[in-house]
Amino acid sequence: MENKLKVQKSYKSESKAKLYLVPTPIGNLEDMSFRAIKTLKNVDLIASEDTRNTQKLLNHFEIKTKQISLHEHNYKEKIPQIIEKLEKGLNIAQVSDAGMPSISDPGHELVLKCIEMGIDVISLPGATAGVTALIASGISPQPFLFYGFLPRKKADMKKALKPYLNIEASLIFYESPYRIKKTIENLTDIFSTETKFCLARELTKLHEEYLRGTGSEILKYIEENGIKGEICLIVENKLNFINEDDESLNLTLKEQVEKLIVEENITSKEAIKKVAKNNNIKKQVVYQNYHEI
Repeated sequence: MENKLKVQKSYKSESKAKLYLVPTPIGNLEDMSFRAIKTLKNVDLIASEDTRNTQKLLNHFEIKTKQISLHEHNYKEKIPQIIEKLEKGLNIAQVSDAGMPSISDPGHELVLKCIEMGIDVISLPGATAGVTALIASGISPQPFLFYGFLPRKKADMKKALKPYLNIEASLIFYESPYRIKKTIENLTDIFSTETKFCLARELTKLHEEYLRGTGSEILKYIEENGIKGEICLIVENKLNFINEDDESLNLTLKEQVEKLIVEENITSKEAIKKVAKNNNIKKQVVYQNYHEI
């Protein structure tokens, strides 16, 4: 059987050219590490998502290294060129506009090609919006799942989230301020009205802000105050499984709905959602049982 294991000893082969994945600040330039600055100064070339944006960073830290563009629209054309330069012995750093390369940004295809060609890939630690928001959100940091940008349409969003609905883990999304209201409305409907959210915007910048609460509470705040800037949304996906000793197991679906309406003073619609989630079944099934259809 062919051995397909690939072993990389990052700092043993100093003669070989390497690809360095360098994180850049997500807002505050002081988050740039000494190692990241040194790496960008020492490499032969920087592959940038947007050379104009990266040049501002390079100017700030007096980095003179030349750039080449690498973004989602030209990566098929540029990756062979970058690989050729690496094979000739040039060390190259890859950066996105903000945060870690490959995380909702270009870079993954270049990494795959380097691995295929036996070129060492070295990742530097640094700023990333998702984890930065998560640990300050007040929502459980472990386990968590990073998703990135959700599809815009509700039906597509539901389909995309379906594999994660039965996994008890905090979910991390990125979103535009122009779509955030609709996204929160959809997520509240997909999960529940009691689901906890944390909206973090403009992380590390002067106007950094955290909104912690239910979807309706955050939407009310946005309606009254508006919202701008880059957004990271943390969603608590806490499954409400019924304990085996819970007397509710002995109740019919209709009785479970009626019990919740009385005990939690909620509407039948909200109670139907909760019973469906507790029993891991579709809302339509609970609805039909409750209304005896």
